[in-house]
Amino acid sequence: MFTGIIETLGTITKIEKDKSNLDIYVESSISNDLKIDQSVAHNGVCLTVVEVDKTIHKVTAIQETLSKSTLGLLKIGDLVNLERCTAANGRFDGHIVQGHVDQTAVCVEKENQNGSWLFTFEYDPLHQNITVEKGSITVNGISLTVVNSLNNRFSVAIIPYTLEHTNLQQLEIGKTVNLEFDIIGKYVSKILSMQK
Repeated sequence: MFTGIIETLGTITKIEKDKSNLDIYVESSISNDLKIDQSVAHNGVCLTVVEVDKTIHKVTAIQETLSKSTLGLLKIGDLVNLERCTAANGRFDGHIVQGHVDQTAVCVEKENQNGSWLFTFEYDPLHQNITVEKGSITVNGISLTVVNSLNNRFSVAIIPYTLEHTNLQQLEIGKTVNLEFDIIGKYVSKILSMQK
């Protein structure tokens, strides 16, 4: 369980293909503290730490994960948002995030609003995922509040701190991100669809 509050940024140092899997090596300020078998969200994707070597840790993404996320698009030097699981006695500053990416979206607009940024994302509505204004959405593992909600797109407003401390700083129009929709909204949508 995560909250979408990014702890730190990691840098991709190496990517190795192993059959249909990808072994991803990440250098970060928290890597040295990680343990084998620990769950860490990488751009919102919950992955298991399988190796730790000083400031670098290794995770493996299987084909199912690669098909539903942007992890297969990572390149050496890319920044990834990292968050360890929420401690039972910790503060719940974001919202309930499972680390299970529902689908990807494309950044279609990026607007400087003189002190903040407005990012707009477009996604495939055929997956029947929804957003609501003032509701929660996870973009690359970041817990954000929806500003504008349409059938297949939404916007989020980003404060300077979030831009500086997440990989949104590298996000340009046309780039793809991971989305995890609000779990409560998904359950409500599922219940309503079963009543038809």
